Amino acid sequence: MLIKIEAIVREEAFEDVKTALNEIQVRGLTVYQVMGCGIQKGYNEVVRGVKVDLQMQPKIKFEIVVSSPEWEKKTIDAISKAAYTGEIGDGKIFSYEIRSAYRIRTKETGYDAIQPTNHME
Repeated sequence: MLIKIEAIVREEAFEDVKTALNEIQVRGLTVYQVMGCGIQKGYNEVVRGVKVDLQMQPKIKFEIVVSSPEWEKKTIDAISKAAYTGEIGDGKIFSYEIRSAYRIRTKETGYDAIQPTNHME
């Protein structure tokens, strides 16, 4: 079974989450800069003397594929701990099963497609 984990966290949590994932030896991840809103619903800011309602917050989205429910739990726990501030806007984590994975270069599928390979082949 392959499981995809998507975590959307505060921008300032980026380095802490990346370090936490590296410490548990999560090797493959994709990171995006995204905008969004949830419970926080944005904030008000004064720009050039004019009050502006900013609805969308800058966030960081991590995408990680793991090979088992044990790795899912370990990964979610690491992200949760690293991104936690206790304030509204800490983020969300989603996980779901992946039907298939395919490595283009080697044509490996499933679990083999997400494992590190020898880059010198």
